[in-house]
Amino acid sequence: MRYIPYARQSIDPKDIKGVVDVLGADYITQGPKIREFEKRIADYCGVRYAVALNSGTSALHAACFVSGVTKGDEVITSPISFAASSNCVLYCGGRPRFADILENTVTIDPSEIQKNITYKTKAIIPVDFAGHPAELKEIRNIARKNKLIVIEDAAHALGAEYRGKKVGSCNYSDMAILSFHAVKHITTGEGGMVLTNKRDFYEKLLMFRTHGITRDKRRMINKNQGQWFYEMQFLGFNYRITDLQCALGLRQLDKLGHFLERRRRIADFYKKEFKETDAINCLEEKKDALSSWHIFPIRVKRYRDKVFQRLRSKGIGVNLHYIPIHLHPYYAKLGYKKGICPKAVEYYKETITLPLYPDMSDAQMKRVVRLTKNAIDEANSN
Repeated sequence: MRYIPYARQSIDPKDIKGVVDVLGADYITQGPKIREFEKRIADYCGVRYAVALNSGTSALHAACFVSGVTKGDEVITSPISFAASSNCVLYCGGRPRFADILENTVTIDPSEIQKNITYKTKAIIPVDFAGHPAELKEIRNIARKNKLIVIEDAAHALGAEYRGKKVGSCNYSDMAILSFHAVKHITTGEGGMVLTNKRDFYEKLLMFRTHGITRDKRRMINKNQGQWFYEMQFLGFNYRITDLQCALGLRQLDKLGHFLERRRRIADFYKKEFKETDAINCLEEKKDALSSWHIFPIRVKRYRDKVFQRLRSKGIGVNLHYIPIHLHPYYAKLGYKKGICPKAVEYYKETITLPLYPDMSDAQMKRVVRLTKNAIDEANSN
């Protein structure tokens, strides 16, 4: 019985050769591959500027920082995400506010965002959950009305589309962030990126990832210094990515079209197979959006825990995305109450993430469906 993980990277000899070639080049970090990778992603997404960093978490932190989030500010985000989507606010001294989700897409509910706006609100971080874009047009309109910054957490959504545009184009946001973790659509091992159309954000992001330091003579506070001169203008971080990682990312990007096609084929198969299964609900894909299907969560109406355990025992590496952020012990210590986002908590009680990744075979996805249906039948009969 071969184990089927919920996700895994897809690495081939061309990927390996790309990294090995950089090992023999002049630069293995802070060299030309970084800028090449940034430009390729920016061109793909249709955005002016891209800044690569060493993780999606770093990208979120950087975006919050250049947005001016600081002590006393509040930022509204979704409770159904990885903790980084709100931790980035805490890193800057701000406080996250969690707005409940839409049940059909599990993305943040714009009406709940509106309810959570206060005089302290600085920004909104909508999450493109599972690869499906959030209600970005509505969110942008709310942000404009209240003079708020929108940071789109698109860590799940490279290759997704919204209203005919690629996610990451920043048509409806001030910045968008990507992740290149091993289980994402393309990988650099660890890595992330901030996308924006705003030049001032771009220049500050470049400095933030390198300790707040600039060598750009145009930005110098101390003018007319020697060619050797550089200056630190604010407290940044070492969030730099390497040429080795970006070389891998470039080769992965060549295959993104294939990866997306395969992900969508698997998702379509799952949706078709579970359509007549009353005990399972799949996420909706809205008419104005095209999901890139980073993960495939289902909602199991009864006996979720039993179904989860039975699938694991059969070698199906199901996972769970996510425990609502405000339920974590650290957030409880910060004063967040369990009852603030009831739809998110209800979703958490029912959800299971099924395996989905490009190298998954047709036989494997059929096995997942068969064993999932069996697990549900067994759980309901006991």
